[in-house]
Order: sequence, then C-alpha cells, then structure tokens
Amino acid sequence: MLHINDLTFRMEGRLLLDHVTAAVPPGQRTGFVGRNGTGKSTLLKLITGEYTPETGGISFPKSWRIGMVRQEVLAGPTSLLDTVLAADLERSSLLAEAETASDPHRIAEIHTRLADMGAHAAPARAATILSGLGFDEAAQARPCSDFSGGWRMRVALAAVLFSEPDLLLLDEPTNYLDLEGTIWLEDYLRSYPYTVLIVSHDRDLLNNVAQNILHLEHKKLTVYSGNYDRFDRTRREKLMLQLSMKKKQDDARRHMESFIERFKAKASKARQAQSRMKALAKMEPIADILNERVLPFRFPAPDKPLASPIIRLEHASVGYEPGKPVLKDLDLRIDQDDRIALLGANGNGKSTFAKLLCDRLQVTGGHKYDSKKLRIAYFAQHQLDELNMGDTPYEHFRELKPDATQAQVRAIAGSYGFGADKADTKVEKLSGGEKARLLFAIATFHKPHMIILDEPTNHLDVDSREALVMAINEYDGAFILISHDRHLVETCADRLWLVADGTVAPYDGDLNDYRKWLLDPARRIKPLVAEDEEGEAAPAPAPRPSNDKKEARRLAAQKREQMAPLKKKAQAAEQEVARIQKIIETLTAKLGDPKVAGDPGASAATAKERADAMKALARAEEAWLEASSAYEEAMAD
Repeated sequence: MLHINDLTFRMEGRLLLDHVTAAVPPGQRTGFVGRNGTGKSTLLKLITGEYTPETGGISFPKSWRIGMVRQEVLAGPTSLLDTVLAADLERSSLLAEAETASDPHRIAEIHTRLADMGAHAAPARAATILSGLGFDEAAQARPCSDFSGGWRMRVALAAVLFSEPDLLLLDEPTNYLDLEGTIWLEDYLRSYPYTVLIVSHDRDLLNNVAQNILHLEHKKLTVYSGNYDRFDRTRREKLMLQLSMKKKQDDARRHMESFIERFKAKASKARQAQSRMKALAKMEPIADILNERVLPFRFPAPDKPLASPIIRLEHASVGYEPGKPVLKDLDLRIDQDDRIALLGANGNGKSTFAKLLCDRLQVTGGHKYDSKKLRIAYFAQHQLDELNMGDTPYEHFRELKPDATQAQVRAIAGSYGFGADKADTKVEKLSGGEKARLLFAIATFHKPHMIILDEPTNHLDVDSREALVMAINEYDGAFILISHDRHLVETCADRLWLVADGTVAPYDGDLNDYRKWLLDPARRIKPLVAEDEEGEAAPAPAPRPSNDKKEARRLAAQKREQMAPLKKKAQAAEQEVARIQKIIETLTAKLGDPKVAGDPGASAATAKERADAMKALARAEEAWLEASSAYEEAMAD
C-alpha cells in the first residue's frame, strides 16, 4: 500500500500540501483529482523521489517498482518497438547476460526466469500496446527521430505500460492522445493487474477506470470510494451537510452570545451566563465552505445569422502539396445550427479539414462555397504558444478594440474573466487554463457564425470543462469540435463525422458504436493513409459509415429541407416564450417599486397586466411544446 504520512511541501514559498495523510489501496486504480495548480503533479514527483517533503514522508513496499511517463523520449535511431522493449530493464539485462554467460547453472537460471516472465512473448505485447496507441506495424519499425514530440510522448506512455510497474503513475495521459487512443487506454487500464494512480480531468476515463478517488482541495487529501460520479455526488452531499451543520452552529452561537450579553451582569443569571461562555469557548467552529468559483466562458453570438448552408463542399479535395490530397471527395454541407464532432485517429486529416473550413487551406480540387459575410473562430492548442507572452490580457484586448477607452477595455477584459487581478498579469505568468481562456476570447471576439475547437480541454480541469460545455450549448452559431474528451463530445455534438480513408463522411452510429468497433479484436489494422501536418505518418482506423455515401447525403439533405418549416416554427415559439418571460420579469419588478405600490390605481393596473402576461405565457408554452413535439417526431421517423 502507498502511505502518505503527515506530509508538508512548499514550492517557492507557496504551501501546496499541509500535513496531508492518505493511503492508496494496493492493486486498485485510483483517480487523483483537484483544481489546476493545487499540487497534483507535485505529489507524483514526491512519490518518485524527485522532490523531498518538508515534513512527513511517503512509504510503500521496498520491492515495488514505480513507473511514470518520461517527459521526453530520446529522438535517436532506435525503433519504436525496440524503445518500448528496452523499458523492461530486467528482461533486457537477462537477454544481454544470456549472450555472454558460460556457467551452465546460470544459463539455466536465466532462461527459467525469462520463461517465467514471458520474455519471448514480449515483442508481441509491446506491438499490441503501440498499435493501441496509434502506431501500426510499419510505424513501429521506424526510428523515434522520425516522430514529433507529441508522438514520442505516446511512445513514452507505451514504454511505461509495457514495463508493468507495481505502482503506475499517470499524469494527464490523454493530453497527447486522440479519442481513439483514449478509448484504448481506458480499456487497457481496466485490466491492469497492479496499483494505478492517475491524474486526470477526463470524467469518462475516471468513471470507467477509477475504483477510488483521491481528492486534493485546500491543501488536504481525502480518499473517496467509487468512480468520479460517485465521488462528486458524495462530496456534494458532504458539503450540504457541512453547510447545514454550520448554519445550526451559527444559530446556536448567536443564541448563546445574546444570552451572555443580556444576563452576564445579573447576579441571578451570572452562573448560567458563565456556563454558556465556557461552552462557547469550547465550541469548535465548523469550517465554512470555500468553493473556488469557476468563471464562465463566453462565446458571443453572431449579430445576424446567415442563411443555411453556411458552407458547402462539392467533390472538394485539400492537401499541402500539389497532386497529393490529404482529403478528397468531400461532399458536405454545414448549417447555421450544426453541432458536429469529428472522429478519426490523429494524422487522418481532422486538423486539415478544420483549416479548410476556416480558409487556412484552399481546395485543391472541386468547390467550396460559403458566404462572404461568414466569420469563423478557430482555436487550436498550438496557438497558445503564439500569444505574446510579454503582453498582458489588457494589452491583447486593447489590440482588438483600439478605439475604446481604458475603462471600456478593462470592462471587456472583465467580461471574459480577466478582472483587475489578472488583466495586468503578463501572459507568461498565467496558468494553462487562463491562457486557453484568453485565446477563446480573442478567437471569438468578433462574434463568429461558426466556432472550430481543436482539442480545447487539455489545460482545463473538470469544473472548467463543465463551464466550456455550458458555453458551447448556449452559443447560437455552428460548431465543429475535435476532442478526445467523450463527455464534451456527447454533451455538445448532435452529429458525428468520420475522418478516415482520405475523406470525411457522416458517421451513422454513436460514440458507443465507435468504441465497440475500435476495441473489436477481429478488426484489421489498415495501412497509413495520410500524413499529419508535420509530415509524420499515422494509422487510420476506419469503419465505413455507409455503403452508399452519396445517397445517404442526398436523403439527409432532403430530410433537412422537409424539416426546416417545423424547426422554424418551434424556434419562433421558443422565442415568443422568452419574450413574454422578459415582460413578466419587468412587470414583477415594477410591482416591487415603492412608487407603484403606493399608488392603488397603478398597482392594480400593473397586476392585471402581469396576470394577462401569465396567461399569454401559458398559451405560448403550450404552442412551443406542440411545435417541438411535432419537429422531434418528424425527425424520429
């Protein structure tokens, strides 16, 4: 068992862990959660011995091997497969010794140990892990130097998984994986035979893998049994109970203090007053609930929606070199209200397709039609490095609004979550989540008709991801999402498009169907079909979405046209409900006005007007429900 005993640690004078004590159950998978910057990665480094605690310590069995993903794999000539095989130090040492050993007894011991540890099956096991993380047979034979940092991080993950340490430490492993790799990793970890401690903000991964949750909050550690949803529910119940107990204690304190104040000077009540003073002194105060508020994200809606489709592709192709299209035969349309998530392994062309949509790449064949008024916001993780690190958020917003006054610019910055404490902080000093928030604000500042988000959650904790979900669902324009976070995809997207086999087409199933296909051991691994933006090959798993794609697209377009009047009617009814609700809010506030309340005539007229509005609201809501039901039933047919 991993024991953390009365541990205290400071980083650059800042207290991160304050006399924390916890135990991680052996042989179980524990999710490690907490807000960004609280010290989760620091605790992992304390476990590995990279940092030394100020007080207390960490203990675990001496025989345990600790495994953690290295931040960089040597970009040398060694192949991916050999790099992973070398991670099992005992196997490598025994094989090397077997080449030179001359003592028959030692040779027998070596081969017995190699047989016991399944050394001869190791290459197949290493290849399976690499395949699951996105490398096919051809890629596994290539040297590490052929791959960029993101792909080499996958090799590092494969190496630590292959070595099967007794305590596996994973720090946000899905940050450098695509959805396909994340699904495979989740399935692999569920059958991992030893102890796992995984730092992650991916709630689906934590729900499907974790058996316990270790929570770091207010410099303290708490262990909860169950997955993330159970932890979240238990913690909320605990907070509500704590809030209730604190209210009762505060009421009791006020009552005691009132009694003492009234009767401490009276001789007849002096003894009772003294007794209450002692009880009050002994009363241990219940800590107040100090939940850090997560600022909402803001995606401003376009001033005026455009007619659908806002983008139409006909037999289009796109690539980086003439005559070498990455994607071709693109026959697609995007409407103003579309919420689309792109599936497909990294390297198949998801980012290429996104760049085509926002005109960062031009079609090399076929046609792309869109409105000249169309505004598109594009967010990608690599753009964080393109921010001016020496400038402040205030200066970034001033560039967007050069004619505004200083007060106006600060008001704009504040509306995007950069108040007085953050607006003048240099970007280099901001956290990863704050940089992402700033980039969201810059990208969407001019009220786009469509937003494209390419892996937006890598620097966001669980609460911030929920805030992003709310912002996406409240946004009125079209949305294209590329993400390994299934929770984000499932809660925001209503259509799935598959990027595979050198094209993009609607995918008929849902994420569960896609997951089953990815984990099907009978499926064939297909050869490399495209290169990513850095010129590196990546495998392309691809269930075919339809036997007759053109016919499916024609039928989908026909159905969309048939549904348009019903959809428009439902939207108009919903807008009418919202309009009447605002009228009722105004009239309610008017009734609370002292001037109106003091005038019987005005008060009666306002009350009648509000009653009429309430009746109108009931009729509008009924019409909205009927229109919505008609639209949903027609869509289901």
